[in-house]
Amino acid sequence: MDTKAVRSFVRAAELGQLQHAADELGVTQQAVSKRIATLERELDVRLFTRTARGVELTLDGQAFLPHARNIITGVDRAITAIRPGSRALRIDVLGLRSAQAVVLHDYWRSHPETDLDVVTLRVNDPRVAVTAVQAGDIDASFRSVTDPATLPRDVQMIHAFDSPLELLVGPRHPLASARTLTPSQLRRHRIWVPGIAPRSEWAEFYDQLATDFDLRIDAAGPNFGNEVLLDILADSADVATLVGSRDRYIWPTNYDLRRIPIVNPTLAYPLSLIFPRANPHPGLRAIINHFGSLAPLPETAWRPSWATTPRRSDGNIEHTQR
Repeated sequence: MDTKAVRSFVRAAELGQLQHAADELGVTQQAVSKRIATLERELDVRLFTRTARGVELTLDGQAFLPHARNIITGVDRAITAIRPGSRALRIDVLGLRSAQAVVLHDYWRSHPETDLDVVTLRVNDPRVAVTAVQAGDIDASFRSVTDPATLPRDVQMIHAFDSPLELLVGPRHPLASARTLTPSQLRRHRIWVPGIAPRSEWAEFYDQLATDFDLRIDAAGPNFGNEVLLDILADSADVATLVGSRDRYIWPTNYDLRRIPIVNPTLAYPLSLIFPRANPHPGLRAIINHFGSLAPLPETAWRPSWATTPRRSDGNIEHTQR
């Protein structure tokens, strides 16, 4: 069934005149008449009768109108769902309290007109997120493929921003009174990061971090969520964890937890953005530009060897290997 003909029928029925329908649709009255005549032949019924004031629906036309409206509504929704720029920008983040979500929220507060849909795929393997980008399920994902050579050719990965790490400890921890810490001061202390998933980007990050600075990263035990982790930290004199400086954590005031920056060098988790190489959502450009307004890392900073760094050329952002 020709959806243009159905749309012409609906507008003619609603406006009562073929000329008015033609004007609204941007075609001639003759074109509207031909479309409706074709539709009537296909349905083998008369949809309108002509009157001195225009056109009126026949009984068959009255019966067909609500279904015709549903057809047009369904077509419009289908087009909206797949056309970038005519629907919300869907971006996958690792969690709604993560640095990615915080940065997106800051952007949205400055640009509330942005139609933004922040989602969490809840997958550990970044290749699953890449597949979701390819399928159009999401427009972009804050994930890192640690070997960019394995990325499919129809997607690209750029550096988004870096998240400096902080040590999070309870008030009885030996390092709780420190204003800043160096990586060497973390040695021999238990840094508990439960539930590090194999094949995830953060598994590779923590493996390299532990190797480069001789740190004791303990991934033992299941991850029961941030609330349980914060409970344990508040009661412990020897357990610490690492968090991103932009990650949002909330705990009761009596926990008296301490977030201590790590310096000389700053330890930074690199965050990348994956999106289609061709025809990305138009709203992505402004968000990518927003990343450039974030505070840069200090000169003495550590990032894993697979981290990508931004390089601007002719207004485009490309990724390069550090």
